[in-house]
Amino acid sequence: MKYDFDQIVDRSGNHAAKYDERKKKFGTDDVIPLWIADMDFKTAQPIIDALTARAQEGIWGYTARPDSYFEAIRGWQKRRNGWDIDPKLMSYSLGVVQTISAMVKLFTPEGGSVLIQTPVYSEFYDMAEAWNRKVLENRFQEHDGVWQVDWEDFEAKLQEADLFLLCNPHNPLGIVWEEADLRRMMELCLKHHVLVMSDEIHSDLIFHGKKHIPTATLSPEIAANVVTGISGTKTFNLAGLQASTVVFPDAHKKQVFDHYWQCMDIHRNNAFSLTAMETAFTQGEEWLEQLLPYLSANFDFVVDYCRVHIPQIKTYAPDATYLMWLDCRELGLSNQELHDFMIQKAKLGLNDGCSFGRSLNGFMRLNAACPRATLEQAMRQLEAAVNSL
Repeated sequence: MKYDFDQIVDRSGNHAAKYDERKKKFGTDDVIPLWIADMDFKTAQPIIDALTARAQEGIWGYTARPDSYFEAIRGWQKRRNGWDIDPKLMSYSLGVVQTISAMVKLFTPEGGSVLIQTPVYSEFYDMAEAWNRKVLENRFQEHDGVWQVDWEDFEAKLQEADLFLLCNPHNPLGIVWEEADLRRMMELCLKHHVLVMSDEIHSDLIFHGKKHIPTATLSPEIAANVVTGISGTKTFNLAGLQASTVVFPDAHKKQVFDHYWQCMDIHRNNAFSLTAMETAFTQGEEWLEQLLPYLSANFDFVVDYCRVHIPQIKTYAPDATYLMWLDCRELGLSNQELHDFMIQKAKLGLNDGCSFGRSLNGFMRLNAACPRATLEQAMRQLEAAVNSL
């Protein structure tokens, strides 16, 4: 079927955090919310139909997970990424963030250190610090809008680290890792005996002819040192259903992880996440193939608009995710001033760049996964605000 991503859906009445938490996040409801990473699009029709049928059953007791659930995920990864996963090494998790939290707790010592590459998804900081681990930052080096690994610093930090949290593909920079860089990082982790947790939740959202490489496919030796978090929640806009999959390199690590969650009796999908995920991975591809070019055109619109109308703000079309990284340094504002400017003058609800890299000044993250008309209005507001400075 043909999907209409230009359709504007009023989410303000359906308990959407993106909309209903504006006042909590920004101090006002009077902003266009382009922050939290979910999409303003209805999901694939087969998923809607399957959930509607499940809802109409009227009984939602404890849910048994059939073998077909992990087989659907296995089939998707094999088709899309050439990764043939052993279902016996898959585990259910509430989400990739919860997986990261558990990995930090279970596989690093008390007072240990966790290496991250910044700017990066802010929960990488948060999940490490929640368990009183030291955060080691390998800060990307930026040259003319291109962000690259500082290799000397990366290896130096590995010598102190107990766990490396890899963002593959990268949020918020939209990097799809080239094989040479990914392999170099993983071989250095092997050299220094540092376990890797690879967050691959955005791996289906790839653009510009790039190809996602699952970290665990690089070699058997690298696979033995990598735990991977994957999910359909970003891909198919199902974050509210809370379900993800963890892929382990061996049965022991899986057993340690599973035992941790079983101690809290958390090991089942809810009735709706099970139905949605299996349907997404078996019947959602048509929707995704229409979504990707729409998102890519959204990126191009924002890039072109800033280039022509707001040259003080620099951005680029990301190769992955639906999140755009805005360089606002030419505005000459401090982080707090930029935060206030976006809310009070532009009336936009964005993510502060300094939450992804605490040493950064002058950046913002914009979620472009919305109808074009929403982005057009946002850009007009941003242009007017910049012109008022």
